[in-house]
Amino acid sequence: MKLATIRSACVSIRACTSRPGSRFGSIAQGCLPTNSRLTLRTASTAPSSGSSPTLTANFGKQHKGDDWSKCNISMGEVVQNTMEAIATLQRRNPEIQPLLVILQAGEDDSMLEVNKKTAGKIGLNVTQICLAKNCSEDEIVEELLKLNDDPRVHGVFLHLPPTSLTSRVLNTLKPEKDVDGISDLNVGRLVRGDVSKGFIPPIASAVLDLLGKHDAALKGKSVLLVGGHGPLRLALQCLIERSGMTVQTSHWNAKSLKTQVMQADAVVMLSAGNVDILPSWARPEGVIIHCEPALEPDDDIIDSSSRSGLGHLTAAYRVQNVVQSCSRWIQEQQYRPWRLHNLKLQPLNPVPNDIEISRAQTPKPVDRLAEEIGLLPEELEAYGRNKAKVRLSLLDRLHSQPDGKYVLVAGITPTPLGEGKSTVTIGLVQALSAHLKLNSFACLRQPSQGPTFGVKGGAAGGGYAQVIPMEEFNLHLTGDIHAITAANNLVAAAIDARMLHEATQSDKALFNRLVPSVNGVRKFSPIQISRLQRLGISKTDPASLTPQEVSSFVRLDLDPSKITWHRVVDTNDRFLRKITVGQASTEKGQIRETGFDIAVASEIMAILALADSLKDMKNRLARMVVGTSRSGEPVTAEDLGVSGALAVLMKDAIKPTLMQTLEGTPVFVHAGPFANIAHGNSSVLADKLALKLVGRDGYVVTEAGFGADIGMEKFFNIKCRASGLRPNAVVLVATVRALKMHGGGPNVSAGAPLPKEYIDENLSLVAGGCRSNLKKQIQIAHLFGVPVVVALNVFRTDTQAEIDLVCQMAKECGASDAVPCHHWSQGGRGSLELAKAVKEAAHRPTNFQFLYNTEMPIVEKIRTIAQKVYGAEDIELSPEAGSKIDYYSQQGYESLPICMAKTHLSLSHMPDKKGAPTRFVLPIRDVRASVGAGFIYPLVGTMSTMPGLPTRPCFYDIDLDPVTEEITGLF
Repeated sequence: MKLATIRSACVSIRACTSRPGSRFGSIAQGCLPTNSRLTLRTASTAPSSGSSPTLTANFGKQHKGDDWSKCNISMGEVVQNTMEAIATLQRRNPEIQPLLVILQAGEDDSMLEVNKKTAGKIGLNVTQICLAKNCSEDEIVEELLKLNDDPRVHGVFLHLPPTSLTSRVLNTLKPEKDVDGISDLNVGRLVRGDVSKGFIPPIASAVLDLLGKHDAALKGKSVLLVGGHGPLRLALQCLIERSGMTVQTSHWNAKSLKTQVMQADAVVMLSAGNVDILPSWARPEGVIIHCEPALEPDDDIIDSSSRSGLGHLTAAYRVQNVVQSCSRWIQEQQYRPWRLHNLKLQPLNPVPNDIEISRAQTPKPVDRLAEEIGLLPEELEAYGRNKAKVRLSLLDRLHSQPDGKYVLVAGITPTPLGEGKSTVTIGLVQALSAHLKLNSFACLRQPSQGPTFGVKGGAAGGGYAQVIPMEEFNLHLTGDIHAITAANNLVAAAIDARMLHEATQSDKALFNRLVPSVNGVRKFSPIQISRLQRLGISKTDPASLTPQEVSSFVRLDLDPSKITWHRVVDTNDRFLRKITVGQASTEKGQIRETGFDIAVASEIMAILALADSLKDMKNRLARMVVGTSRSGEPVTAEDLGVSGALAVLMKDAIKPTLMQTLEGTPVFVHAGPFANIAHGNSSVLADKLALKLVGRDGYVVTEAGFGADIGMEKFFNIKCRASGLRPNAVVLVATVRALKMHGGGPNVSAGAPLPKEYIDENLSLVAGGCRSNLKKQIQIAHLFGVPVVVALNVFRTDTQAEIDLVCQMAKECGASDAVPCHHWSQGGRGSLELAKAVKEAAHRPTNFQFLYNTEMPIVEKIRTIAQKVYGAEDIELSPEAGSKIDYYSQQGYESLPICMAKTHLSLSHMPDKKGAPTRFVLPIRDVRASVGAGFIYPLVGTMSTMPGLPTRPCFYDIDLDPVTEEITGLF
């Protein structure tokens, strides 16, 4: 082969103008901008120390005229293969457009244009981010972190000076976006021989391509690498050796350099040196390849028809890597099969207390749990080691993934002690996942601090069926209830402040303060424009409003006697049920009576549980009615101008919290509305996310509060309407002690010893409870067309005869199956029978139906629930309730579903009436509207929205060891 010197030329086109509102410059898609200038540079110009490498090649003394064409053929093949790959990718994902970002120091556009020209042929986007020429490491890292998090970016090319390519910079860039293959992880993969997840450096690919296309077969030949260091040298050495060639290395100042060159079949110069390798040194058929830096923009301009050179081949391989990165990204977005690693249980007998059991198990790191169930790292926001928020973007990623089976856990009417629905829920998912190897998710409500420190204790389950760590579950968690408290009380503060200002200022003064002049310009905020539109005022210029329009705009004119919004606190504090505010002299006589609710009774909690997106939550918050004006018009949070701020306070709370059970199975903890006040179910979003994650053959087990007459009825009529989801089965939790109570046993009180009837065997009482309350609750589930499995939560005092009797009678009452559960003492293994029964029931055909049509009048919807669910003969409306119903109907709220607020201790409104009471009239003393949450809630009997503390609250037993920081006394 004749010796010839071939120099690559770089195309440089001025960067396009930046796109408004974008961090990136304009993105090229193969078309050059009309204002671009095309220049080609000769290779004789001295290289810039801060530029990225391109390639030149020298061949032996025998010059062949098609050397350039060989290079062009190589590039053509790479481009053609990449075009086919991107065409295949976009046929399946038409909305996808791979994007390469060039991050560089300075405003040299040569690298942009070389890559853009090649990318344009393929249909790939290229843009550049130009930092200052002397930018710091921190500035580079900051930009890389943004690019890492940007899902539009599939490849990043670091066009930076060698001194800027520090270990910190290289390893900040995500390996999956490192299309030049220079990060430590990608180099390590290449050295190990695994490039299935990494990338071969484009320059290395181009060198290998040139060697492979040479006339003389180089397999078994020797290659000399001269100069250079770092990733490129290491990559080339590994790749050349794997191609069957031997590799030697040399420095520019090596005395034997000439001899090594003369002995090598090919020489690759990785950097410019202080020695000229003369053509005469090379063997006649030898190959010399220069990996030189890119050329300066002020190089001599030559005709644009000159040959493209190996710089474009490098760019072609880089673009190929970008398309490969994009393809991998799309693959990662697909549903991932679970690889769940279960935690082993070693149950003890006697069973220790809950917190000892929880502390004896070491939970998996939450990021590992997330990976096992198919979550991507960017979908997780860790709160310490054991819990994390899950981003709602998961719903978009898995939107086409079929849902799993949807199972609701409800219960019979409970004793004041609770019958263990949460424990059954946890035991069931532990059995499904850890023992039957079926994907399953538990979705639970977050416990309120009120019961935790009051009577009932925590809600993490119990025994060997718990969410862990239980102290984190029961205390604060990720702060959602605190966010609700802050948002709720911001509304309350806004109400009283607005009433004060309206009472003490003229229309003009109010207007000037509500729409202040800033730098001589007065304009409405977006939320104020929304209020104007609701008032029927289409103007947007504050100066154009008439005095009457100004008055309508600035005055909400709230009637103090008709404000329905209370403040909240997450503590059982009975003395806050009714308070007086405005007594300070600074409040200028704006005194009124109001009160506190417990935080989980806030309408904002109900909204959190029913919203199906951030946008939906924001809209619901805006619609919340806080009171009525003196003219009889509802006043909303948006009228107050506070709804945007509420969304800001709630932006993290809307994300469900991921935790795990004692056996390492996943749990979503989210929302916690009271079931006897609100709808009493965990969030729609948690259920939707879980249904996607478990897959078609998986199970999501969600829990409804209190008895089936309350939590389950509201789950079907309210939550299922909001979510569009339909359940496949209901698990109805019963206990022998509760059935004995409904069969005529004495009252049960929290904190008091159980009467002997509940400790000794009494089949008569058990049978009475089955024929009354259990039968009625099964019938309620059948009203909605869903199969029922009865789960008997077995206690140590239950006899085998009592257990057998309950299971037998439950089936006679219409349950598809009834099984005893021993999860409290055995974990998931103790709920295997339940898991198998649920699996069978969930595969049965359902005939799901709502209890009523929402277009029915409000009174008829209330009557339907009272008669069909509670067993009442009729309802009785107080005058106040009747007038409220008329008012809500006039305001257009008649089509909202009904959320009955009544005692959870009886099917009726009378807590002491056990079993299945009949022939009673249900009194409706008041009717209120949670317009934002989307329901009307009638108040039945005397319902309190602020519980009180008992004589001996749970907090007597809760303590902290100041040395170990261990918490004691939680249960």
